[in-house]
Amino acid sequence: MNQRYIPRTLAVAAALIVYSAPAYAMHIAEGILPVKWAGLWLILSIPFLLIGIRELKHRGMGSPQYKALVGLVGAAVFIISCMPIPIPVVGSCSHPCGTGIAAIIIGPWVTVVVTSVALLLQALFMAHGGLSTFGADVFSMGVAGAFVGYGSFKLGTRLGVPVVIAAFLAGVTSDWATYFVTSIELSTALGTSASWLNMLAMILIAFMPTQIPLGIFEGFLAAGAYKFIASRRPEILQSLDVSVSIGGVK
Repeated sequence: MNQRYIPRTLAVAAALIVYSAPAYAMHIAEGILPVKWAGLWLILSIPFLLIGIRELKHRGMGSPQYKALVGLVGAAVFIISCMPIPIPVVGSCSHPCGTGIAAIIIGPWVTVVVTSVALLLQALFMAHGGLSTFGADVFSMGVAGAFVGYGSFKLGTRLGVPVVIAAFLAGVTSDWATYFVTSIELSTALGTSASWLNMLAMILIAFMPTQIPLGIFEGFLAAGAYKFIASRRPEILQSLDVSVSIGGVK
């Protein structure tokens, strides 16, 4: 190497060392969970995934449009959940999930499937999350997020809440449910039997500064997406037996 380039090379190397930031894996990072806990969450997630695949096949057989819709929703979940905000110490990140609005449109069971695909692609090609923590990530984001969001939407509409507000609640509760379950997964794995409640409280507090506003943001995102679909393509929601009345319930 030409000697005149040595100082420049050393300066560049020093800059990279000084200004480099640690890489934070999205979702729960690879290797954070012990094998027994990673295996437990995977086992708990598999039944939801299998039922979701069966429902996807059943609903897709009679409606090719439904398969296309599932693909679009899956792409949306993938993109929305690719917005990580690193959380120091806990080995995870805050980010919106998209599972609340997904569960409203394609159902909670199929949402587990599209979430699993999104998480797998992110783990394999983007170093977001991990393969060992795949089951835990699916359970928190796919299972908890989808079913809590869907349940909030259905409960809201049955109580007479305007459907746009119900969609907002679905977005908020799905996001917060995801991170509550993630906190449980981390605290049970990293804490002792006597201290896991303290660990849970610490992790929840660590998530709160980012996840509270992100949950509200996701609520507005879900409400806006629902209103857009109901006003522009109401037949999509009608075909899925979802209320399309912006001002109230069906």
